[in-house]
Amino acid sequence: MVEKARSGHPGGAMGGADFIHILYNEFLRYDPMDMTWKNRDRFFLDPGHMSPMLYAVLCLAGFYSLEDLKQFRQWGSVTPGHPEVDLLRGVENTSGPLGQGHAMAVGAAIAERFLSARFGEWMEHKTYAFISDGGVQEEISQGAGRLAGHLGLHNLIMFYDSNDIQLSTTTSEVTTENTALKYEAWGWSVITIEGNNPEEIRKALNKAINEKEKPTLIIGKTIMGKGAVKEDGSSYERQTATHGMPLGEAGASFEKSIANLGGDPAAPFSIFPEVAETYGVRRQALINEAAERKEAEKAWASENRELAAKLERFFSGKAPEFDFASVAQKENQATRSASSTVLAALAGKIENLVVSSADLSNSDKTDGFLKKTTPFRKGDFSGSFLQAGVAELTMACVMNGMALHGGVIPACGTFFVFSDYMKPAVRLAALMELPVKYIWTHDAFRVGEDGPTHQPVEQEAQIRLMEKLLNHKGHNSLLVLRPADVHETTAAWKMALENVSTPTALILSRQNITNLPVAGNGFESALKLEKGAYIVQDDAKNPDVVLLASGSEVSTLLEGAALLRQRDQLSVRVVSVPSEGLFRQQPETYQKQVLPCGIPRFGLTAGLPVTLEGLTGDTGSVWGMNSFGYSAPYKVLDEKLGFNGENVYIQVKKLLAGV
Repeated sequence: MVEKARSGHPGGAMGGADFIHILYNEFLRYDPMDMTWKNRDRFFLDPGHMSPMLYAVLCLAGFYSLEDLKQFRQWGSVTPGHPEVDLLRGVENTSGPLGQGHAMAVGAAIAERFLSARFGEWMEHKTYAFISDGGVQEEISQGAGRLAGHLGLHNLIMFYDSNDIQLSTTTSEVTTENTALKYEAWGWSVITIEGNNPEEIRKALNKAINEKEKPTLIIGKTIMGKGAVKEDGSSYERQTATHGMPLGEAGASFEKSIANLGGDPAAPFSIFPEVAETYGVRRQALINEAAERKEAEKAWASENRELAAKLERFFSGKAPEFDFASVAQKENQATRSASSTVLAALAGKIENLVVSSADLSNSDKTDGFLKKTTPFRKGDFSGSFLQAGVAELTMACVMNGMALHGGVIPACGTFFVFSDYMKPAVRLAALMELPVKYIWTHDAFRVGEDGPTHQPVEQEAQIRLMEKLLNHKGHNSLLVLRPADVHETTAAWKMALENVSTPTALILSRQNITNLPVAGNGFESALKLEKGAYIVQDDAKNPDVVLLASGSEVSTLLEGAALLRQRDQLSVRVVSVPSEGLFRQQPETYQKQVLPCGIPRFGLTAGLPVTLEGLTGDTGSVWGMNSFGYSAPYKVLDEKLGFNGENVYIQVKKLLAGV
C-alpha cells in the first residue's frame, strides 16, 4: 500500500502485524454480518499512521477489497491515510493525533461497564486498544492511564507496540522511563512479551481476557520494519527511516523485502489461498458465535421486556423525549446556574446521560446532575457521573469514546478558557460527527478577580470557526450556543439533546443575567433561538439601528437601547444571536427579516470583535475586547472596559453619526 501510494508509514505496520493478525483471527469477537452489533468487542487504533496494518487485516476479514488497498491515500478512497470511523468496514474510530485513540478506548470501556451495570453481565465485551511509543509519550496517556486504572476497567486490553523507534529518532533519545512500572503504579496489570512471538501474544491475550480487577497493558517488544532487507539481502530492520516513508525510499529494497517475507514481488497485492481459508473459517466461527449470543439476548429480552425496550432506546441514536417546558427556572440567574437546573431535571429521566467534569463540578454547575446520582467507582458503575480529574483533554477524548461505543449520551464541563485543552478532541468529535455535549462556563472577562489567565477572550471566536467548517456530510461541524438568559439556556439544552448528528457547545455565564423582556412564557419565547438569531425587542419594522449580541451582552444592549429611545427618540431593534452558524442556515428571507439591509448594525461581544463582524457588516461596528482581561471584580471590569448601557449609547451614536 505505502509503496504504491509513495506515501505513508510502513515500518510500524510491519512490526505490529503479528499481534493484529492473532487478535482478529483468534480473539476479537464480532459479527461479520452485523458490524453494528452492540455486544461486539471494540478495537481502537491509536497510531493512525499504522493504518496499512488495520486495512490489511480487515481486508483479510472481508471488509476491504484488494482494489481498496491499492487506492490507499487516494482521492475518493475508502482507505484514507489515517483511518476514519467506518463501522460497516470495522473501523471503530478516527485516529491520527497520537494519544487520542487509546483515550477513546477508555471511554468505550466505561460505557460498557455503565451498560452492563444496568442490563446485566450478559452484555460484557472487551475493548482492545493499540498504542505506539508516540502515544505513550503524549501527555494524554497520563490522564487515560490514571483513569482506567483508578476505575479498574478490567474489560480494557491495550497492546503497546514498543519498537523503540519513532518518526525522527530512536526512543532512547527522548525517554528513559520505565513504562511498565508507570502503568503498574496506575493500577494496571502489565505483561511484557516478545511482540512478534505468536505464542507469547496468545498467552498474554488469554491472561488479559481472564483479568477481573484491572485493565491490562501488553508491552510487545516488536521490530520496526520486521522483514525489511536491503538490495544485498542484509537486514534493514529497526531503522528510523522505515517509520515514515516507503521502503524503497527509506533505504530498503521493496522487492527483496516482499520476497524475504514470503510474498511475491511481482504480485504484492495477493492473498494466499491458505490465508484466505484461515480467515474464512474464522469468519464463519464468528457468525455462529454471534448467533448464539443473539439468541441468548432474545431470551433475556423476552423475560425483561421493559429493560429490553430501554436498551433499544439507548442504542437507537434518536433524541430522548423530555418535557423541557416543565423545567422551572429561577429568574435572573447565571446561565451556568440555569444549566444546573436543567441537568438536575434531566438526572434520572434521561437514564443514559453521562455527565463529567474536570474537577469543577461545583463551579461549572454540573453538580446539579451529580447531586442526583453518584460518580463512577471501581466495581460500581450504577451512577452516571465521571469525575475526570484535572484532565480536560482526557475527559473530552473519553466522551468521544463513549459516543463511539453507543448507548450513552456524553456531556462534559469545565471553564470556557480551558476549552483550549480540549480542542484536539473537539475537532475529532466534529470530524466523526459525535453528539457530545460541551458545558463551558465562566464565558468572559466577568470571571473577574481570577484575572486574564482565567478570562476567555479569543476562545469564542476560535470555537465559532467550527460552525463555519463543514463536516463530510456538508453540515456545520459543531453547534455553538451562547444563551442570553435562563430560558434561552433551557432551550439551548433542548437543542443540544435533539442534536444527534454533531457535537454541541454550550457557552455559559458565571454572573447573574437579567431575564430578557418577553411577553408570555419565557421558555416558549426562547425557542426562537432554534433559528440561531431572533428579535428580542423591536420598535418598528424599519428601525434606526439594530443591536445584536449573544449571552450576557444582550441584556447590556437592552440597557443601551432604553437610553437611545429616552434621549434621542430612536427606533431600536435588539437581536439575540446565540448561534451565527445556525442563523446562516435559515432562509435568506428570515435573515433579512431579522437583520434588514441598509440599516446600521451595532454588535457587542465580550470576545474579539471578529466574533460579530460577519453579522454587522462593513457599515456596522462592534464593541469587543482587543486585549487580554484584567484582575478585578467583574462589575468594575464592566465599567472599565465599556460593557454598560452608557457606552452602548455612546458607540451607537458614533456609528449613526458616521452613516
